[in-house]
Amino acid sequence: MNIQKNSTTVYSTEHGRICPGCGKPATGCSCSKKKNAPRGDGIVRVGRETKGRKGKGVTVIIGVPLDDDGLLELAKQLKQKCGTGGTVKDGVIEIQGDQRETLVDLLTKQGFKVKTIGR
Repeated sequence: MNIQKNSTTVYSTEHGRICPGCGKPATGCSCSKKKNAPRGDGIVRVGRETKGRKGKGVTVIIGVPLDDDGLLELAKQLKQKCGTGGTVKDGVIEIQGDQRETLVDLLTKQGFKVKTIGR
């Protein structure tokens, strides 16, 4: 029998999944919820997408240099100002409808360097 000395527990019947980084249960893991802002070029890009949405358009905001909590808070503010719904997926803020002009103005007033992408 070959036992590895560096093996770690990945599942426990008592706690479920175990984080390989800190060894705590995945639900209580603090290492996977990093608060670092994603790296980028410092430019927030605002565009419009319809792909995969059955023709319905959404305005996407990419490259915002905030952590996950900051993105959620910013998305909440932007949705309220536009009077529409939206979400945050994989670091991208999606606002329903074509709100590009409004969002560029709002983000510029908040101090972000903003560019419009697409047409």
